[in-house]
Amino acid sequence: MRSAQRGLGRGRLILLSLFVVTLVGSAVVLYRVYEGNRPLTLISDDPTKSQFSSPVEGIAPPAPATTFIDMLNQRRADLERDPNAPVLGNPEGDVTVVEFFDYNCPYCKRIADDVKTLIEEDKGIRLVYREWPILSRDSLFAARAALAARRQGKYEELHWALMAQPRVTEKSTLRAAQNVGVDMARLLNDMNHRSVSRHIALSMDLSRSLGINGTPTFVIGEKVSRGLVPLRQLQDYVRDARTAKVK
Repeated sequence: MRSAQRGLGRGRLILLSLFVVTLVGSAVVLYRVYEGNRPLTLISDDPTKSQFSSPVEGIAPPAPATTFIDMLNQRRADLERDPNAPVLGNPEGDVTVVEFFDYNCPYCKRIADDVKTLIEEDKGIRLVYREWPILSRDSLFAARAALAARRQGKYEELHWALMAQPRVTEKSTLRAAQNVGVDMARLLNDMNHRSVSRHIALSMDLSRSLGINGTPTFVIGEKVSRGLVPLRQLQDYVRDARTAKVK
C-alpha cells in the first residue's frame, strides 16, 4: 500500500512539475508578444495570413517601427524612381504606387484586375512594378523576360499575359512573349542585360531594407500593405498619399 501511495505521490509531483513548466513557458511567450518595449512593425498584415505568398528562402524581418519611416524615406528614390523599373498608368502622376510581385504568386494574380482598375480609374497614379521573383526558377525566368520585353516597349502586354496564366513556366513565358509580338531573338539576349539584373538585385535589396517578406506587397506614400488588399483600401491609401502631398 505504501509503495502504491509513493508511486501516486511521484505521479502527482511529475504532473505538478509539468504544469509549472507549461505555465512559465506560456508566460514567457506572452511577455515576448506583449512587452511594451518590443519594436512593432508598420507593415500591415492582410487579415487572412493565407492570402500572401512567402519566399522559398527566408527574408530579413521587418525593420523596427522607430526606424522604418526613416528607412522608407531614405529608399524612396530607389522605390519610386528606379530607371530600370517598369511604370504603368501615368508616368507623370502625382501619387506613386509600388508593387512587389512574383508571376507565380496566386494572390498577385487575383489582385491584378483590381490593380488595373486602380490605374484606369485614377489618372494621377504612377504604378511602379518591382519584379521580385522569389517563388521559383520559373518566376525568375518570367521576370527576366518581362523586363527584357520592356526594352522593346512590350512590358505591359507581356505582364498582363503572364498574369493571366495559372502557372508560369519557361515555355509558357516564351509562348506568351511570342503571342504579344516580341522579337524573340532579342528577348533572349536582353534577358541577361545589366538593366534586368540591376532591377532584380535592387528588388532584393529593397525587400531586405524594408522588411518586405512576401508578395504582393504595396508601398503607397508611407503605407505598406501586403496580401489581397481590397481595391477600396488601395484607393484610400492613394487618397491619403495625395492629401499628405498637399499639406
